[in-house]
Amino acid sequence: MGLLLLKNGRIVDGSGSAAFNGHVLIDGDQIKEVYKNGEALPSADTSMDVAGQVISPGFIDMHSHSDWVMMLKDHDIPLKCLLEQGVTSIVGGNCGFSPAPITDKTRRLIREENFDLMVDRPLDYQWNTMGEFLDRVEQTVPVLNTAHLVGHGSIRFAHADSRRGALTKDEMSNCLDSLRQSLDQGACGLSFGLGYDPGMYSSEAEIEAFCGVAASAGKPVTVHIKALSRISPTYPPIYLKAHNVRALKEMIDVARKTGVTMQISHLVFVGRNSWSTAERCLKMIEDARESGIDIKFDAFPYTFGNTIVNAVLPYWFLAKLPDRYHRWWARVILRMELAIGFILLGFSYKDFQLMDAVFDKWTALNGHRLDDIAKQWGMSPFNTILKLSEASQGTALVLLHTYSGEPGNEKALDAVLSNDLCLFQTDALTRYGGYPNPAAIGTFPKILGEYVRKRKLFSMENAVNRMTAASAERFNIKGRGVIAPGKKADIVIFDPSIIDEVPAVGTQPAKKPKGITHVFVNGTQVVKNGNYISGVRAGAVIRV
Repeated sequence: MGLLLLKNGRIVDGSGSAAFNGHVLIDGDQIKEVYKNGEALPSADTSMDVAGQVISPGFIDMHSHSDWVMMLKDHDIPLKCLLEQGVTSIVGGNCGFSPAPITDKTRRLIREENFDLMVDRPLDYQWNTMGEFLDRVEQTVPVLNTAHLVGHGSIRFAHADSRRGALTKDEMSNCLDSLRQSLDQGACGLSFGLGYDPGMYSSEAEIEAFCGVAASAGKPVTVHIKALSRISPTYPPIYLKAHNVRALKEMIDVARKTGVTMQISHLVFVGRNSWSTAERCLKMIEDARESGIDIKFDAFPYTFGNTIVNAVLPYWFLAKLPDRYHRWWARVILRMELAIGFILLGFSYKDFQLMDAVFDKWTALNGHRLDDIAKQWGMSPFNTILKLSEASQGTALVLLHTYSGEPGNEKALDAVLSNDLCLFQTDALTRYGGYPNPAAIGTFPKILGEYVRKRKLFSMENAVNRMTAASAERFNIKGRGVIAPGKKADIVIFDPSIIDEVPAVGTQPAKKPKGITHVFVNGTQVVKNGNYISGVRAGAVIRV
């Protein structure tokens, strides 16, 4: 490819050190040299003058759900939005669900229960182990770099006969062997989705056993904790103390017992009455870290997040589906429980926004709030949510609002994002259809525009560090995340004077962000003047 010289930029190198004016020389897929202004420059085959713009490491989306589309030949269609916001690497397999390992049991579950909730195109699932899956991703030639966690839920589905409840001795042995194999084959860590089936049914002893294996392998654990709000479907309603505080304490205790490196996934506070717990939870994490526990957390800069429609349904109802959709007494109890829970939570049905109804006949509903859909269907919001749940087998996607605040009241979100223990991520599902999560389109530009330039909550150097080098270090990703000689040439060039998201308005989706000029993945330009260069694929599979 020859030598490429990026000239006259403002270099924010990802380390957290002060920015400086200079130049970056790229040789193939690596950074060959970094020069400060005034130093003699070498000759290069190609030069690009980026005066007035920042040269930064490519952003790392350290909590992504985009790995599920990687096996599809045209995955550049749903994933180009990540490149166009400056993301060059993702960490997939989050929230307990990874595409590998799988077995015939998993394939049967996918076929019988429509369990393809992470992707809206059919996959052939012609792999078994994590190693085979990573080989398959390499064969597709990914558009960006991808590292993968192995999911606790996926391991249970693959290797345990009992979907819920305590594992037998043999089941536990099989699951832990599969975990060891996945970590040995290149998975960068282990993930839990304890707010979802089957994670919500897992005992602390089971969680500790899995974490012990990760700790022995020297790899981190990411945890979607059992509750993200003061009241949750996971714990019995009679437990009146804040559920999210309890869930966080349980995971801190696990980290203390096992010595594992722990990453609390998407630290959010769902529902208006949960926002007041933010300060306490942040203090718990800070105290745990000061006591010697290697714990951090991550978040996205939005007051909503994507999830499945069943996320608000309690465990007792979910455990007996589909039968309980049609039991009048179960519906009566559920209606009362949700009504009381929503009041205690400071939440309502209008805080649901439909992302993907799954069925083509309901496509026009995507982007609408649940109360509006209820009016169109002429039924109550309660019956509407159960109709969506049953028809989609729980896989209809929604944006839940009131995450750590709402427009005009984002104190809790500000406290989370401003904390130096917070890494940045999208938590976004990227799909071919439906109403897109704005986080998939504008997360990193919004941080650099809204929080750095406009509100000055933290510095540019601090922000870039937490979206590059700090994330790479967290997952033992070598050679990326820093602008320095010998590092991979994952680079984003942006205009700091205009960079920002272009937000969604009502049912109109978010648009391409402002200020992202050029993006390079492994030394190959993939975005030019803000637009993905169609057909260019330069990503790599990162095995840790």
